[in-house]
Amino acid sequence: MTTGMDRPFDRRAMPAHCVEAMWAAADGWRIRRVDWPVPAQPRGALLFAPGRGDCLEKYLETLEGWWRQGWAVTALDWRGQALSGRLGRDATSGHVDDFAVWIDDLAGFWADWAATRPQPQVLVAHSMGGHLALRALAEGRVAPTALVLSAPMLGFLPDWLPRWLLPLAAGVMCLIGDPRRPAWDSNEKPQAGRLDRAQLLTHDAERYADEQAWRAQRPALEMGPATWGWLRAAIASTRRIDRRAVLARVTTPVFIAATRADGLVSPAAIRRAAAWLPQAELLLFGPEARHELLREADPVRDRVLGAIDDFLDRAAPARN
Repeated sequence: MTTGMDRPFDRRAMPAHCVEAMWAAADGWRIRRVDWPVPAQPRGALLFAPGRGDCLEKYLETLEGWWRQGWAVTALDWRGQALSGRLGRDATSGHVDDFAVWIDDLAGFWADWAATRPQPQVLVAHSMGGHLALRALAEGRVAPTALVLSAPMLGFLPDWLPRWLLPLAAGVMCLIGDPRRPAWDSNEKPQAGRLDRAQLLTHDAERYADEQAWRAQRPALEMGPATWGWLRAAIASTRRIDRRAVLARVTTPVFIAATRADGLVSPAAIRRAAAWLPQAELLLFGPEARHELLREADPVRDRVLGAIDDFLDRAAPARN
């Protein structure tokens, strides 16, 4: 099988060589996966997990690129998102009662996937997915050769808020109303309704437009704001791993790409994690980069992908 490096790529179409399927979690919940063919001489295997409200379609360009390099690539949707159903009271709210549900899903999927994929095996995740991947690693639920995180959700903005305030506020809001009700009106965060959403995500207008094009093709991908229950669960989960004692036990090599200009997740929390992880490498951008680093304009995106390639060459070398 050739890697197809000479073929152009349409970001708004599922590659014909990909297989879309459903994986059944331990409780029977059906989770959507997409698999690229395993190359005849694989470089290794790579599992990708997206962020909150995300769909794997947004990352096809990047995933295809890794496949063309020889990786056996798989991507999944989280339970309750994209084409993996919903957990809230409507078709668009992003809800979960406890992030442990997603940790269990990832651990189960990883075990099944790793048993049929070549080594080395790499876990790559973005934003909320990055948080879940790091937590699963820290808790010994997955065992990748290396972990790659894009703008991981390791804390919330603004950084100056007292750490006790957010869990208190989210807990109160869940007590006084249905935890499944939206915590804000717009998709990404409370003030996103007053801002151009693209200003939170990427400088690349065409890549930003890919998401809307996919939602037009597949309306079931539509995702709106998080619920108060999601926020309460997210705060509890981030506090669980935002601790030196927890992350200092992680011996797996970890690469983190992030930006100081992130408007969705805490750059300070990312820097803390990078300092506490024994084998972490941090690539930190400034205002030239926004939250979706894998979907940024080429000068940033190319630098991120090049740094990931270099990291994996060292942390997860090919096994001949």
